[in-house]
Amino acid sequence: MILTVTLNLALDVTYDVAALVPHTTHRVRAVRHRAGGKGVNVARVLHTLGQETVATGLCGGPTGALITQELTDSSVPHDLVPVAGDTRRVVTVTDADATVFAEPGPIVAPQEWEHFQDRFAARAARARVVVLSGSLPRGLPSDAYAVLTRLARRAGAKVLLDSGGPALRAGAAAGPDLIKPNAAELAEAGLDPRTLPLVVSRGPDGMLAGTPQGHWEALPPEILPGNPTGAGDAAAAALALALRDDTPWPQALADAVALSASAVVTPVAGDVDLATYHRLREHVTVREIPCPW
Repeated sequence: MILTVTLNLALDVTYDVAALVPHTTHRVRAVRHRAGGKGVNVARVLHTLGQETVATGLCGGPTGALITQELTDSSVPHDLVPVAGDTRRVVTVTDADATVFAEPGPIVAPQEWEHFQDRFAARAARARVVVLSGSLPRGLPSDAYAVLTRLARRAGAKVLLDSGGPALRAGAAAGPDLIKPNAAELAEAGLDPRTLPLVVSRGPDGMLAGTPQGHWEALPPEILPGNPTGAGDAAAAALALALRDDTPWPQALADAVALSASAVVTPVAGDVDLATYHRLREHVTVREIPCPW
């Protein structure tokens, strides 16, 4: 089982418009609401692929109730831990690209964080891989992912960390099996990529990987238009499967690039187009390179 963690859950609201123009009124062509946050998106992709997964995280208030109901309705396995504060919303406006407005999220009390750690440790004991994704809600220490990494490793699970800023920097120090930032997050965290097992997302330019087994560059066979919001989460899902199965890195990167691209052509984060994934997977270019950092 792959356990995904979203400490700063969100209700994703997507507005589809013809073109986003600042300081004007827009006619929204379509509105979509669904449970979101990076770890939830990872779990949703894994569920679509027919893989065993459970999504956990902190969830509260009226927005949290909507999230719980949507996950139940969409049959995504979940075990969300309640908090008193209201879960945030993330509004994405899509035209030819995506513009995202992310609320800060609830303030989590110390006792709520302690309760989550206990529930997490019990779940991690039944997981082969734990995916720690996204930002931290207010009230949590910057080393929250480091704490969960150590708990997961103690339970015998591998850990994939996908975050940014101080949370990424502190989490990386705890020794996750793989770190998956994008290029901006890696630079912001001030980490030395030469010392870490990591895969760096570069959007339409593919991915760079630095591992104890070598360094690779993976390039998509074509650039697809669409909504890139959930592309990194689809890549994280593919890499979590690779960690679980000890997949060789060239194959793991080809899967991650193809699954990431297949998310771009779908209207909302957390979805993938399996026909696109299977079509692209055999045509991703993966080559071993000298250390790029």
